[in-house]
Amino acid sequence: MSPELTIIIIAFFVVVLPIVGATVKIVQEYERGVIFRLGRLAGAKGPGLFFIFPFVDRMVKMDLRVVTLEVPPQEIITRDNITIRVSAVLYFRVLNPEYAVTRVADYRQATFQIAQTTLRSVLGQSEMDELLAQRDQINQRLQQIIDEQTEPWGMKVSAVEVKDVELPESMQRAMARQAEAEREKRAKIIHAEGEFQAAQTLANAAQVINSQESALQLRYLQTLQEMATEKNSTILLTDIGGLLSRLDQWFTKGNGHKGSGVTEALPIARGAESRQ
Repeated sequence: MSPELTIIIIAFFVVVLPIVGATVKIVQEYERGVIFRLGRLAGAKGPGLFFIFPFVDRMVKMDLRVVTLEVPPQEIITRDNITIRVSAVLYFRVLNPEYAVTRVADYRQATFQIAQTTLRSVLGQSEMDELLAQRDQINQRLQQIIDEQTEPWGMKVSAVEVKDVELPESMQRAMARQAEAEREKRAKIIHAEGEFQAAQTLANAAQVINSQESALQLRYLQTLQEMATEKNSTILLTDIGGLLSRLDQWFTKGNGHKGSGVTEALPIARGAESRQ
């Protein structure tokens, strides 16, 4: 190989390749290249392959994917003077790469600081019960406030989630006692309602039995049947009043007139049966 060819090859690798590398730019699908020409904003290009003027243009790559930003636990005093530790997570992405480069020095750090201050401000204006029971509404308020503050930077906050709430041990014990008392109250109310319904049902049954004379006798026979089934015993039923009534009817038919000694003894026998 001649010395001239060697010099040309060396010059190619030393001079031409760096110039080509500075001229040809490749941007991924999820990226945009913000071009500055002699210090002035020339616009955003990409994705794909494009060319810039070396030593004249400067490119800044911006990632358009969703960024997950975790806010570390913050000590917050709620409106009802309870100290809690709250952590959150923030989801945002760059909508306008030109604004994200020219209007803020570090959009990630700026968004992180705004998320911290907004979390302290919003939760400091809320009560603890509201924070525990209305988590969705608080998340929407946080998302709306942070999104409004970062919109001039070309950011879009898609969601803010309060991830964890740490309560003091004394407050946890107080809440446990409150929940236990609430459960006991519901249990007593349910028991009282059951007693009331049972008493009302028994009163209705008594009215039905009182309206039908044979219902009490049928219920009495059913009770005896249940006793015989459970105890497996023999029950002897005596119906003295019924027997005397049939004898009175027989004597009446036989003698052809009403009234007899059997009829006079019937009230006494029925009274004795009722006392037994």
